[in-house]
Amino acid sequence: MIKPTTMTQRGVGVCNEDALISNASLGIYGVIDGATSIVPYTGPNGETGGYLASQLIARICGESEDADLSLIELLGQANKALGQAMGEAGIKTERKEEVWSACSVLVRTAPKWIEFAQTGDCMLAVYYTDGTIRIVTNDQLAHVDDRTKAVWTAGIEAGLTTRAELWEHSKATIAEGRALANADGGYSVINGDPAFADYAEFGRISRTNVQALLLFSDGLYIPKPPGESDKDSAIQIATLVQEMGLARYLEWLTALEESDPDCTQFPRLKKSDDKTAIWIDFAHGSDTL
Repeated sequence: MIKPTTMTQRGVGVCNEDALISNASLGIYGVIDGATSIVPYTGPNGETGGYLASQLIARICGESEDADLSLIELLGQANKALGQAMGEAGIKTERKEEVWSACSVLVRTAPKWIEFAQTGDCMLAVYYTDGTIRIVTNDQLAHVDDRTKAVWTAGIEAGLTTRAELWEHSKATIAEGRALANADGGYSVINGDPAFADYAEFGRISRTNVQALLLFSDGLYIPKPPGESDKDSAIQIATLVQEMGLARYLEWLTALEESDPDCTQFPRLKKSDDKTAIWIDFAHGSDTL
């Protein structure tokens, strides 16, 4: 039986907006990364919209008993339920700055193949017995994040020194990025919009010679100096996790983030994002990574 290793760690937010899926009966595992809406929302128990989105998606996917549903169909069910939940909460779903949303990566493991579905910048890495690493998914948000970080960097060069100042300086560009959700030239995200399925990536790969899988949220991304894109970060992350193990990698990454609390050395929106990952080791059935 597969016994994946899972790790999740809250960043600087009021709560951990990431969530894990572990549906052993259907062989479905996943990482969900909720996103805080630009227009703040607080639930009855202090929950953010990003938290509510990720928890709802994880619950629907984690509790599903329908083996005939594909992963993209399963995410479609979660997406529809999220739209209904926002409607009940009074969210104006036509305004993308208000909606609750989440990126995702799911896999379904079978003896001969691995099915996957992905939205946004949650990523899937596959490790093969010959030592090679394959990044299956595409970071759909890299081009959007690059524009935001360029504006953030311009703010630093203009003399802004605190994260609060830099956030205010970059806020309009951040809003422009949110407007590209499930749109041409943008990226896929689960946010209640049926169009997400037109932009999501999904498919199936052979399990032949696959040794392990790594699923992770963008909180595992390594902070980069000004001008460097996250576009090709996934292979670097996958290599370091293999070398260091998940726990040590997260410790190392957190220390690096702590060294730049105002996000001026490494332009980014927050000192530390929520970090969530799943390691599935087919060779040993369980994992000590």
